[in-house]
Amino acid sequence: MNSIVTVNLEQLLNEQKRYLMHFYSALDIEQAEQCVEACVECKGVLIFTGVGKSGIIAEKICMTLVSTGTRAIYIPAMNFLHGDIGVVSADDLVVMLSKSGESDELLSLTGPIRRKGAKIVVWTSNLASRMAQLADVAVCLPVEKELCPFDLAPTTSAEVQLLFGDALAIALMRSKGFSIEDYALNHPSGSIGKKATVRVSDLMIKGEGIPLCRPSDSLMGVIVELSNKKCGCLLVVDDEQRLLGVFTDGDLRRALQAEGAKVLDTKMEQLMTRTPLVVAENLLVWEAVKIMQKDPKRYVMVLPVVDQGKAVGLLRMHDIVQAGF
Repeated sequence: MNSIVTVNLEQLLNEQKRYLMHFYSALDIEQAEQCVEACVECKGVLIFTGVGKSGIIAEKICMTLVSTGTRAIYIPAMNFLHGDIGVVSADDLVVMLSKSGESDELLSLTGPIRRKGAKIVVWTSNLASRMAQLADVAVCLPVEKELCPFDLAPTTSAEVQLLFGDALAIALMRSKGFSIEDYALNHPSGSIGKKATVRVSDLMIKGEGIPLCRPSDSLMGVIVELSNKKCGCLLVVDDEQRLLGVFTDGDLRRALQAEGAKVLDTKMEQLMTRTPLVVAENLLVWEAVKIMQKDPKRYVMVLPVVDQGKAVGLLRMHDIVQAGF
């Protein structure tokens, strides 16, 4: 019968944290910057490869690079050795991931890649390795110890590869001036696509659907508009539809609790909020949500949409939720 060993998860997580902090503190920034510079200057394609777990990490990094505006492909080392090296050109940069820097499959690639005229960048935890010595640029990713109790299973080493790869991807993203519009082109579907493409103008209530009133109107005179438009608020505007303030269902409840029925004769200019949060119609809905949730103690459920001070629409949290955000 197998005995059950109790694991102290908190202790394990603290070990992992310590190993990752060692990576950050021991990383040679000058080496890292040389790697970034080589990638920025690459006129062709960044080609990532690796063996085993390093290969899986290389593929993930490559996918992140592609989605953030950098031309990159992942080729497994064995595929490289059996024909796929034909894709390599002299303008390309081949990035090899290997903790030991002694992977036979990757070492076998260095000669053929050199003959193609491409440059080689190696990420390793052993700068004395043969791969590091053969590279144009070698970056040491410091690993104090694998999280594995036998110091064998690629755990810490895989994590630091991924961390450095993500940093590289964002560095290249920033160097290219990659915009949210560019990002949207690469993510046309799903949650990311919505965040990057749907704008306030796509969801806002507009035209006759906007609940409006004048500052001189009495509360009694606008309750029908408040009820019929079912927006949870009224936008108080002047004759040219410039936004003067907002009056919400919550304002109505508070006014009735404080003043009773006599508040019904009060003019809207006395009841409205004069400095409401507003939003522009060309803003991304995801950014508008951040505005609505800026104060965790008081979420805003409606946002007037303005253009040069004029009320042109109303954005409701209800419609944002219905749209799948």
